[in-house]
Amino acid sequence: MKTNKNNNSKESSSKEEAKVEQENTTMNAQESKESSANESSKTQEPIAQNTPEQELAILQDKHLRLVAEYDNYRKRTMKEKADLLLNGGERALGDLLPVIDDMELALKNIQSASDVDSLREGVELIYNKFIDYLQRHGVKPIEAIGAPFNEEEQQAIAMIPAPTPEQKGQVIDCVKTGYTLNGKVLRFADVVVGE
Repeated sequence: MKTNKNNNSKESSSKEEAKVEQENTTMNAQESKESSANESSKTQEPIAQNTPEQELAILQDKHLRLVAEYDNYRKRTMKEKADLLLNGGERALGDLLPVIDDMELALKNIQSASDVDSLREGVELIYNKFIDYLQRHGVKPIEAIGAPFNEEEQQAIAMIPAPTPEQKGQVIDCVKTGYTLNGKVLRFADVVVGE
């Protein structure tokens, strides 16, 4: 009987284990069905469409943001342009300061100087320094004397009879020097032309 009892207890424990496994399998199957049903319902459900009012609100928000962004861009570029106009000549003026220093020094020395030649030499040095400054910034004098008259760079203020036939239509004298800035005329040269 003991063996029978042992067999019965083994059978009952195996039946219980089988029952537990079956329940676990059933629960796992149900869970997997539910999760796959949820996933399929997510993929199969159509995406909720916004109402026309919601679409309008979204578009108005996008438009408002775009207008604000453009307004900020416009204000920023206006500020940058104003700064450029206000401080654009900073480099040019900074380079001019040594020439002004030399002029001040020359004016101080004129009061006490007795040698005219040294004053002339000092003024020539300042003049050459200033011409060098202009050339570093792209300003160049227009060479006029002896060249054919060019109405794009020169303006004739007088016409005189040419001393020689070769000088007819040529610039005889330059009353006021003209200048160009990077190829563009800043000031026309006032010239006397032979006829």
